Amino acid sequence: MSARVTDTRTMTVHPAFYSLQTKVNGNDQLPPLILLGSDDVLTVGFDELAEDRRYMRYELIHCDALWKPDVLMPSEYLDGFNEDNVEDYAYSQATTAHYVHYEITLPNERMDMKLSGNYLLRVYDESDPEATLLQVRFSVVEPLMKVEASVSSRTDVDYNDAHQQLTLSVDRNGAEVDNLFTDVIVEVQQNGRQDNTVYVMRPTRVSGSEMWFEHDPRLIFPAGNEYRRMEIISTTYPGMHVDALGYADPYYHAELMTDIPRADMAYQFDRTQHGRFRIREYNAQEPDTEADYMVTHFALDMPEQPSVDVFVDGDMFQRRFSPESRMVFNRATSRYELAVFLKQGAYNYQYLVVPRGSMKGYTSAIEGDKYQTCNEYVVKVYHRRPGARYDRLVGVGMAVSGI
Repeated sequence: MSARVTDTRTMTVHPAFYSLQTKVNGNDQLPPLILLGSDDVLTVGFDELAEDRRYMRYELIHCDALWKPDVLMPSEYLDGFNEDNVEDYAYSQATTAHYVHYEITLPNERMDMKLSGNYLLRVYDESDPEATLLQVRFSVVEPLMKVEASVSSRTDVDYNDAHQQLTLSVDRNGAEVDNLFTDVIVEVQQNGRQDNTVYVMRPTRVSGSEMWFEHDPRLIFPAGNEYRRMEIISTTYPGMHVDALGYADPYYHAELMTDIPRADMAYQFDRTQHGRFRIREYNAQEPDTEADYMVTHFALDMPEQPSVDVFVDGDMFQRRFSPESRMVFNRATSRYELAVFLKQGAYNYQYLVVPRGSMKGYTSAIEGDKYQTCNEYVVKVYHRRPGARYDRLVGVGMAVSGI
């Protein structure tokens, strides 16, 4: 019996777990999405800072289009069992921070998804099944509908300025849909962010078998800016955007170069990975177990903003506004600062301003909104027939702006 889950966002819950990452067919730069009935493999990797392995189990929970657990029983959406042991683990090698690296691969010979839709992978200690250690969202698609997306900086609110607007077309492509106006839900996500995900419940118009979503104010996004990049791949020489390295028992420390706001600066192109990261140590054969952890110090030279919070955003924080990603203003240095434990690798990040009491971040104040920015938009199309008990994921599309 699954534990009651109310917040299904990807997250590490237990403070000893780090470097939660999803790969699709071994690629760490893809959204967590696999094709139903294919040879696609999804791998979830993570570390626990510990001397010995923990005995853990995992389960899958089927969710609706809005990522709420639905009413399906595990036997309806899975072949096999819905509980299994986390058995793939390895100990860190010659690192100052001792950790155990774990991996879960789906589907596997004991558990296979037989329905499309959204899934939540929940990991827990076998001695306390109700307490979640970490959880990960991923999706399984059956590509019944054809999805096309385009992005333009010539929007309904400005022209080559601060926004980007999507136009979507979805062809049911032979899929049986009773009402194209009411039976389809479209989700649009910008750069994997969870705070500004958009859901559109109704197309602008329908022409034959094709649904059009155009001139919809919900499909207008702040353009943001290219992600900042840094690399902590060595303990002996500073990598990209690293000002200094040091060792203070028991860990290495990396002082990043002080960042400054870019809102009033001209746009500069950079080829980034839209907020993702890659575990890497410059001479490691197996970076998953040979990369060390470093206390990484972020600094943002900006006056204190009393009515908002400033967060570092990126996959390294699972795109959550949490105490671990919140910067603190240091009056002694007159800048925002954050120290975080990160595994060696290459990271993308940006600074978001979040008004007090809000759960949505904004790029405008620090990063700026530049219409030329290359953003990755992932479009998912869900279908639920009248009387059906779950949302099928029947189409996926992707568009990248600025290229």
